[in-house]
Amino acid sequence: MNRIGIILGSTRPGRLGAQVAGWVHDIAGRRGDADFELVDLADYRLPHFDQAVPPARGGEGGPEAQEWVRTIDGLDGFVFVTPEYNHQMPGVLKNAIDFVFAEWADKAAGIVSYGVVGGTGSAAQLRQMCGLLGLADVPAQVSLHLASDFENFSVFAPSEFSTDALKGLLDRVVEWTEALAPVRRRRAASLA
Repeated sequence: MNRIGIILGSTRPGRLGAQVAGWVHDIAGRRGDADFELVDLADYRLPHFDQAVPPARGGEGGPEAQEWVRTIDGLDGFVFVTPEYNHQMPGVLKNAIDFVFAEWADKAAGIVSYGVVGGTGSAAQLRQMCGLLGLADVPAQVSLHLASDFENFSVFAPSEFSTDALKGLLDRVVEWTEALAPVRRRRAASLA
């Protein structure tokens, strides 16, 4: 069965992302068509990206980076849960993405974003990065607004509409992950 990582893209104290990622994991866990696991960037103490040789040219980084790369390599697809700061992707998420290169390729990705305007700026940047890394980002997206999907801008209270949108996004991520499986197998065989 395919393994899909739900990447929590914020490490900020008091982050709302833990509530959102927990919701995504709960809804996903009710499905029987893939194994979903929560991947919290706070569990990986990645330094600021400062590798002399980038991963695209064979750089491996230190032990923290290698653990992160192994985690990404072991997953077949992703759901990114991302806030936006100043209408941008969080630096910690961009930093984590930069430590990996080939291990992103030929996998599907969905985006759940949140913020004052639904995290649309962060999601747009993330989509651009997905394309550059060979990740197939599904067109479905969940955009959560602080004013309507959070009580007092702090307690996550997803609407039925948002829950239905998430189910649709998960459908697409699972379908695309399955569709890309032969491509991943051929690439793995060519590297063996």
